[in-house]
Amino acid sequence: MANVFTQASLQVGTGMQDYGGLNGVLVGNRIPKDYFVTEGTGQSDITVHAGSYHLALRNAGIEMCNIMCYSSILPKIARQIDKPAELTHGSVMETISAVATADRGQRATAGIIYGWLRRKDDGEKHGGLVCEYNGHKAEADACAELRSSLKELYTNGYSDDFDMDEIVLHSTSFVPEKRYGTALIALCFVNYVVPMLGNTQGL
Repeated sequence: MANVFTQASLQVGTGMQDYGGLNGVLVGNRIPKDYFVTEGTGQSDITVHAGSYHLALRNAGIEMCNIMCYSSILPKIARQIDKPAELTHGSVMETISAVATADRGQRATAGIIYGWLRRKDDGEKHGGLVCEYNGHKAEADACAELRSSLKELYTNGYSDDFDMDEIVLHSTSFVPEKRYGTALIALCFVNYVVPMLGNTQGL
């Protein structure tokens, strides 16, 4: 494995460095790039995690993946695409998602809103802010809360230097007839940029 890793690393333009006796390439945090948006609902008389939640993932077309969740920031390179025709069974799907679970007769509402920050001085895209709603409100009320939440994020730390535009909102809501119900919305990332870092002093 060491030889394979070394050969692969030598193909990287940054070259090889010696880090405490380990030959390798120093990389930065991955930056999510392309994503698609999907939604789904599911209900079950058995349980939530392997029941209504899985069926909501299936309705959204991502049940074959292992789902991981981010917090609420979009990098400036992020770009929405159409959902791929095929996803690899068992692959890791990293998402920004909203998931609401409810009992029979109780409403499950999930929603996501996001907007893009642009620098006021030159209009260049800086990145995006995302807010999620997971709860039991009527869909219209949940959407109003999402808009207020996004405004709060924007005005606390960004409004002095950035404008925000291209606001997008996705929501879904239903009342399960079975014992458990789950509603979800997800921004699903399919690829990443990995920064290659140079030599670091002190390593």
